[in-house]
Amino acid sequence: MINRIFGFFSHDVGIDLGTANTLVWVRGKGVVIREPSVVARHKKTKEILAIGSSAKRMLGRVPATIETIRPLRDGVIADFDATAAMLDYYVKKVHESGTVIPKIPRPKVVIGIPSGVTEVERRAVADAAVAAGARQAHLIEEPMAAAIGAGLSIEDPKGKFVVDIGGGTTEIAVISLGGIVIGRSIRIAGDEMDEAIIKYARLKYSLLLGESTAEEVKINIGSAASKKEKFHVIRGRDLESGLPKSVKLSSTEVRESLAPTLREIIGNIVEALEETPPELISDIMEKGIVMAGGSSLLPGIDKVVSEETKMPVWIADDPITCVVRGCGKVLEDPGLLKKIRVTKGL
Repeated sequence: MINRIFGFFSHDVGIDLGTANTLVWVRGKGVVIREPSVVARHKKTKEILAIGSSAKRMLGRVPATIETIRPLRDGVIADFDATAAMLDYYVKKVHESGTVIPKIPRPKVVIGIPSGVTEVERRAVADAAVAAGARQAHLIEEPMAAAIGAGLSIEDPKGKFVVDIGGGTTEIAVISLGGIVIGRSIRIAGDEMDEAIIKYARLKYSLLLGESTAEEVKINIGSAASKKEKFHVIRGRDLESGLPKSVKLSSTEVRESLAPTLREIIGNIVEALEETPPELISDIMEKGIVMAGGSSLLPGIDKVVSEETKMPVWIADDPITCVVRGCGKVLEDPGLLKKIRVTKGL
């Protein structure tokens, strides 16, 4: 009865609690929040000063009294208080209403989590959602949510192969009959690509870059396969002189720096295929491999995966929002939620 009352006065939401970005889907409205998973707070008082885009702009630019943190690392909570504060901020934001009847921020929440997390890590996510005001917090695995968000029919016996490359983890799954037959969750994804660019600039040019600059380089000229040559000027600190330094980086150099990370991701995709039952392999060969997640937007990555696996590969529509849209669809289908959730609502 209380759930029904709160359901009338609050918005039920689906959340993709990502390492790089947090996305929030609201029933009847779609994706309403797409913000970086960054929090700025005072070091001593722990007062939250900024969340999302405004906090990300502070990265590497704050005085000693302020810290900018990414509360999630490798797909799991690294700072519980900051994660709870971030979720609380977004839950309240989607309940801001100019209507006569005010909305109460007590939503039913479905959150996508990496498939390889431990029971303790799952509990931390559910507890953070409850601390943010959720009346119920259900958790579903990200590859399953990505498949649903990409429009795949997960409940039929035909095999589907999904690769979700996010910021902190790469989720690889073979799905059939509403369950994951073969699953791999590796903590190598977009963040490791940024670190590879930072390492390359340090070794080749003795140039120290920040995370934001490396991400900018990846977005602007990064690729997995040979494309038209592009250039991007990067600015950082010369490790030899300690003075500012600028370098013109080419897309070929960036591709070279990203190659080891991509090889590791593709190697895990190939290994998952090798473990897949032959009946499901024939289904996957017919339908192809579906790629989702922000890092699947890296130009040419679908071509490289296709060449290595000898299978057709296609990137889902709006791959960044696949997981959160999947969470939203599950939220609207109680029967499906009951079938695929990994943690019952608290």
